[in-house]
Amino acid sequence: MDHPPVVVHPPGAKGRLVTIRGERYGVAYRFSDVVEFLRQAGLDPDDIDLNDSELIEWRGGGVEDWPDEA
Repeated sequence: MDHPPVVVHPPGAKGRLVTIRGERYGVAYRFSDVVEFLRQAGLDPDDIDLNDSELIEWRGGGVEDWPDEA
């Protein structure tokens, strides 16, 4: 695999696409949405360092980078 299993794509106009193991899980509008997608994928967010570049790739910004709410 040439990227980590979890990819949080660059912020768009409304949110950030999240893919897990190459599968689209949805658009995250805030950090808590990423945590929920991890749970849906059978991963325990409490056991994951969400800044770990071997597990999660934050493209176009990090954990704190989200589109402004309208």
